[in-house]
Amino acid sequence: MSKNNMLALIITVVVLTAVAMFGTQFAGSFNMPEAEAAAATPTPLPVTTSAQTQPAASGLPRTITVVGQGSISAAPDIAAVVLGVNVSAATVEQAMEDASNRMDKIMAALKKLNISDKDITTSNYSIYYEEPPRYEMPAVSKGTEGTGETPAGVYRVSNMVTVKIRKLDQVGELIDAAVTAGANSLWGVNFDLEDRTELEAKARAKAVENARLRAEELAKLAGVKVGGVVQISEVIGTGGGYYPMPSAVRAAAAEMGGGAGPISPGELEISYQIQVTFELQ
Repeated sequence: MSKNNMLALIITVVVLTAVAMFGTQFAGSFNMPEAEAAAATPTPLPVTTSAQTQPAASGLPRTITVVGQGSISAAPDIAAVVLGVNVSAATVEQAMEDASNRMDKIMAALKKLNISDKDITTSNYSIYYEEPPRYEMPAVSKGTEGTGETPAGVYRVSNMVTVKIRKLDQVGELIDAAVTAGANSLWGVNFDLEDRTELEAKARAKAVENARLRAEELAKLAGVKVGGVVQISEVIGTGGGYYPMPSAVRAAAAEMGGGAGPISPGELEISYQIQVTFELQ
């Protein structure tokens, strides 16, 4: 074989070998598993932007909250007196009998003053035993011993009634009559209003008006204006009070009657607090 033929044969073998190797690699890539293909696939880079989303406004209205105070004074039209008896005796039966007899006389005196049964209410009835005071007996010399006995205790009975008086000029007279009939205990005289509804409404109206005035004063300092009411509520625990107010312009003791002394009904102050929330404009 000539040199030329030999060279041609070698070239042919090399070319066929290269073709066979390329075909094998191409077939392997065509049959690659999906997982491997996915792993081999490059992940696209995320697209970024310089624009930033701003948070939305809350939308809450601007408000101002204040507490308004409203008060109104008025003369009372009824009185309540708590009176009765407190008696003691060696036995409970005797104490109860004494208390009962005295209360019968007191009730009769109240009837003479035209006090209705519905205006007399028992407010306390109690029975208890009061032991004698305990103390050390002084030393007794020999031959001077006495035959004294330890003092016994007593039973006490208390019977109290609350009397509503609708004519204030009867307060002093009623107390005098009760004491004369046997009353020996008086817990106090309280003045009040039979119907508070109208005065309470006026006090609340004043409180609401006062709340708006306060809100407008604060809004003016801040350079804004007050709008409508957003929320309103009554302050519980501090409003609706009734307070006695001494008044010099009242009836003298003689006009109140009897020796009970000067009893002046004075005035009652009805007070309310209202919390109001206003919208600001």
